[in-house]
Amino acid sequence: MSNTVTPYQSSDGKKEQVAEMFDNIAPKYDFLNQLLSLGIHKGWRKKSVKLLIPFDPKFILDVATGTGDFAIEANKRLNPTKIIGVDISEGMMKFGREKLKKLKLDSKIELKLGDSENLPFSDNSFDAITVGFGVRNFETLEKGMAGMFRVLKPGGIVVILEFSRPRKFPIKQFYNFYFNHVTPFIGKLFSKDNRAYTYLPESVNAFPDGDTFLAIMKKTGFSDPTWQPLSFGIASIYTGRKPQ
Repeated sequence: MSNTVTPYQSSDGKKEQVAEMFDNIAPKYDFLNQLLSLGIHKGWRKKSVKLLIPFDPKFILDVATGTGDFAIEANKRLNPTKIIGVDISEGMMKFGREKLKKLKLDSKIELKLGDSENLPFSDNSFDAITVGFGVRNFETLEKGMAGMFRVLKPGGIVVILEFSRPRKFPIKQFYNFYFNHVTPFIGKLFSKDNRAYTYLPESVNAFPDGDTFLAIMKKTGFSDPTWQPLSFGIASIYTGRKPQ
């Protein structure tokens, strides 16, 4: 199980703190995402969505949808009937809804307040579930994974894109320096929240990535879990199925 790392020193629970943090950084989130990742995150997202093509999902849930980029990419590549994105940050979804309106996708992609531990959907509702950089922010990881398993249809697939920790020299050393020093510095320059981009590397370091996360997927019901490291292990794609 991951260690509990929170954005602030507060009596609020992790979920409330994460929601507050994303509300605070929402106006600069897309800009900082592009700047800090040098645009690499777009390629990671495309690879994640491509894994869904053989399954031809028509009803998709995007958990921790943020400003909706994963949902937009899924719509572009998969042309589903409907995508519902859920997030605990209304601030992030406000910018996401504006983006969807400009792209004329607001009737195809719907963003709702919600989190994986208490998803407001019936059992066996979705053909596929995506999560982009969200599982490490779950308050209780196993409960969040179990919530997604519940609403996934039998035979359905989950695709999770998340940061991970490179293990090999010199990528590990460069990554640690960039993530622990450069990222917080740039984040503080451009966002109103001094803690947000310090919490980012802390939450990645605390997240049980790789084989440990595959074990959690199995424990919460997912079959045939897979793990695909990206960009020398800076990020990873995890997949799992709900048995028929």
